[in-house]
Amino acid sequence: MMQYKLWINGEWVEAESEATFSVLNPATGAEIANIASADRADTKSAIDAARDAFDNKNWSQDSSMRRDVLLKAAELLRKEVDRLAYLETLDNGMPIGWAKRFVPDVADFFEYYAGLTEPLAEKLDSNSTVHYEPVGVAAGIIPWNLPLKMASWKIAPALAAGDAMILKPSSQTPITALEIGEIFARAGCPKGILNVVTGSGSVVGSELAGSANVDKVAFTGGTATGKEVMRLAAGNLKKITLECGGKSANIVLDDADLEKAVKGAVFAIFFNAGQVCTAGSRLLLPETLHDRFMEELIAETRRLRLGSGLDDPDMGPVISAEQMEKDLEYIRYGIADGAKLVSGGKLLDMGGFFVEPTIFDDVESDMRIAQEEIFGPVLSVLTYSDEEEAIEIANDTRYGLAGAVWSEDISRAKRIASRTRAGTVWINTYHGAPKHAPFGGYKESGIGRELGVYGLKSYLEVKHVYCV
Repeated sequence: MMQYKLWINGEWVEAESEATFSVLNPATGAEIANIASADRADTKSAIDAARDAFDNKNWSQDSSMRRDVLLKAAELLRKEVDRLAYLETLDNGMPIGWAKRFVPDVADFFEYYAGLTEPLAEKLDSNSTVHYEPVGVAAGIIPWNLPLKMASWKIAPALAAGDAMILKPSSQTPITALEIGEIFARAGCPKGILNVVTGSGSVVGSELAGSANVDKVAFTGGTATGKEVMRLAAGNLKKITLECGGKSANIVLDDADLEKAVKGAVFAIFFNAGQVCTAGSRLLLPETLHDRFMEELIAETRRLRLGSGLDDPDMGPVISAEQMEKDLEYIRYGIADGAKLVSGGKLLDMGGFFVEPTIFDDVESDMRIAQEEIFGPVLSVLTYSDEEEAIEIANDTRYGLAGAVWSEDISRAKRIASRTRAGTVWINTYHGAPKHAPFGGYKESGIGRELGVYGLKSYLEVKHVYCV
């Protein structure tokens, strides 16, 4: 049983109340860690530490220090790939092969932002210059689906910008986020610049979002919670970045490479057991290709190996008993609403929280399984007659995070991508998020963008200096 305290002001500290919570291995349901549970007083201590570090230390002014810390953190991560990947899989359930890819990816991410620590300025004309300055104290609130990766998406741009940060990981997967706190201390990060506080969202998250001493909050998670974060952030009009839900349309055109599109559709929805905000949970097929595609899709899905993430399967468990029941509830909705269950649909007795990869055919756009984010391995297949109908179906959702188009005619695919109301549209691929490219959504999928210079600027204030 692992034990973790809070990481505040460069030290491990007990929660003031001494309260703790347990973390489970989703592949077995067994307890693996005991974690300190912060209350509002603990969260305020972390905010005070960050505020003092930003206001009274040289972090925001010393771009060389920030660069060196990010580079050293990347170096330390590369030395601990196996250990951190093991912890990530144990905590989250993802296949260990993916976890071992994500740790170096995170190191790459820190190195990328190490190259963006120099102050930004833009000369507009002989009189006007625009300067970008650190926001101050930033809070990052992250979900459980890709814990280490999501932590880096908040930490790297905030620290590169010169801000201090309080990171609040999910209570279901806090382990690698806590490890990152100590790794940054070993990398030379000044005390108070990076704090990691664990506990419930209703306590820790709301305190961070509502505090007048926090200047910016970056949230990744469900849309309903994002709206509450936005409401709380209005108290001091703090800057916000919200990356919320998705119900992404994966559009296959009649000239698509069938083998690639089938494999892409399986990866789009069943990667990480469908627990990805960009999951291709709505597959749009042309009438002319439908029957052949479905035959191949079902066969490919049934070939997936399920098991404990430590055995490196194609698909691991879902995160919790609650998520498992939610998936099952939506499967019942699909059946009740008249969709045709063609594959999967059951819970699996494998010792943990396992749901069969599930496919529904004959789905109508107004059904719950086609409109609501399930966040599990449940695919809705919708059929269209022509391009106009495909675009109409793709945009018939309150979300707009991502989508894809599969076609051998790239000009045609780009035309459809241009009319898809989503922040990211892939062509003949799925799930890519290059570190230099913007990531975020339209409509109720969020506000603002992460990654690249776009993400960096979300942690900076803009100042115009006019000189005559």
